[in-house]
Amino acid sequence: MKKSYSIILGISALLMLFIFLLVGHHRDIPDRVRLDRSVLLGTGSSVAERIRPVAQVNLASAETQQEPAKNTAGAPTTGRNGQQVYQTTCVACHDAGIAGAPKVGDKSQWAKHVAKGRDALYASALNGVQGSTGVMPPKGGNPGLSNAEVRAAVDYMVARSK
Repeated sequence: MKKSYSIILGISALLMLFIFLLVGHHRDIPDRVRLDRSVLLGTGSSVAERIRPVAQVNLASAETQQEPAKNTAGAPTTGRNGQQVYQTTCVACHDAGIAGAPKVGDKSQWAKHVAKGRDALYASALNGVQGSTGVMPPKGGNPGLSNAEVRAAVDYMVARSK
């Protein structure tokens, strides 16, 4: 029984020592928080100053006269050949056969398309196609292509697939 009391007394002493160390270590935390807060808040700053927006948007009134937009178009771009257009736009689908696109170089897939005639191929490439096997957006999804560039890409793909 004497041994139980000494164990309880020892555990209590260790617990008290731990509490004293914990309190002693955290005794000056409010002072540190106050110092940190003063740095964050600054001197004399009000709540309104601290929560004000970072920026403001000013809309010009309808009465203000604006300058006409200057022509930003540079020199006309030179047309790319069919291979360049294919490599930048068409290769994404026609190389892997994505969304039913006939693979370049696969004669059997291209045979039925070539049989329709070049004008039908051009129209499909320019206007897009929605078929049972997939969808191709107009100009292969690149509206920046000229009609001549799209036709050149069609010619390139047909020539590689004959």
